[in-house]
Amino acid sequence: MLKDKIVVIGGYGQVGQMICNDLAFFYPGKVFAAGRSQGRAEAFSRATQGRVEPLRIDADAGVDPALLSEVKLVIMCLDQQNSSFVQACIGQGIHYIDLSAEYRLLSQVELLHPLAVTHGATAILSVGLAPGMSNLLSLHAKQHLDVTEAIYISLMLGLGDSHGKAAIEWTVDNLRSNFTTMEQGKVIQHTSFADGRKTDFGNGQGSRTAYRFNFADQHILPRTLQVPSVSTRLCFDRPFITGLLSCLKRMGSLKLLNIPWIRDAAVKAFASMRIGNPMFALKVDAVGKKQDQPALVECFLQGVHEAELTAKAAAIVARKLYTSDMPHGVFHIEQLFTYDSFVEELREMVHMSSRLRIGTSPGSDQMTETSSLE
Repeated sequence: MLKDKIVVIGGYGQVGQMICNDLAFFYPGKVFAAGRSQGRAEAFSRATQGRVEPLRIDADAGVDPALLSEVKLVIMCLDQQNSSFVQACIGQGIHYIDLSAEYRLLSQVELLHPLAVTHGATAILSVGLAPGMSNLLSLHAKQHLDVTEAIYISLMLGLGDSHGKAAIEWTVDNLRSNFTTMEQGKVIQHTSFADGRKTDFGNGQGSRTAYRFNFADQHILPRTLQVPSVSTRLCFDRPFITGLLSCLKRMGSLKLLNIPWIRDAAVKAFASMRIGNPMFALKVDAVGKKQDQPALVECFLQGVHEAELTAKAAAIVARKLYTSDMPHGVFHIEQLFTYDSFVEELREMVHMSSRLRIGTSPGSDQMTETSSLE
């Protein structure tokens, strides 16, 4: 039986629609927008003049294997409760891409590596902005150091951008949470939206104070890149909002988000907020040594409409996975790709630059040498 279909779970959502449209341009009639709502899937299919087909799948409820018998690739745009659906796909030799930023789920999928090897499937995780581009910039930075001691990832999101409901819910839910990471081989407890660090985002964006946030990249990169300390922080393009959330966190007021109606109100408020710009900026600082001297590699990435970047990155990975023979198993994006793999197609969407600073104290004004890495 010919396996040539591409199924996008959450394919009629904001990011899913963009992925479907991109892939349908190359593989018309092979791409299926899937989800729990047959009506929404059919409405989107009609809007594409049938280039994208509709399909009803409830990944959380379990799927009849026959429904996936002709599927070559599944792209997951929704957060899942567990890895049972992924296991079903991999068990049928179906390639898999996941856009989730939730490490709890990704860590479960990592355990399916032996199953994927056995059944000839490739699963690629950490596809998006963070995790995703943040992983690739971290790899880029590490490659320009002889020794990498720590990586600091900072993400600034524009409050004028349009984000999908699932992404907003994930952000709101993580504002109230605590989490742990491995640093220098030890388990460290963190409070979300605390432990601020000032970061220069470059390219006219200026400096902002960003706060610890539970993005998956900081859990992944210590293992995949063998870096002893990785941290990820978040801020918004309006410093007042970032500062307000930090203040509310210190006061304990964000615990009110545990009350369902307050949590739902916060989600609606973020969804309707249009007081900033539709931009994003990603900064990676890698601290270590170069030629036996203290060194710092800085990587900058700026663009607009984060959802479009996430969709484009996913579509690029999907096309490569659909058309080429890649290693079988479960991988994060930086284990199979470099940022150079995306440069040409992202050139019109983002601006990326990086520089190496060598001197007596990374981050100080006493650096003896600064050079562009482009």
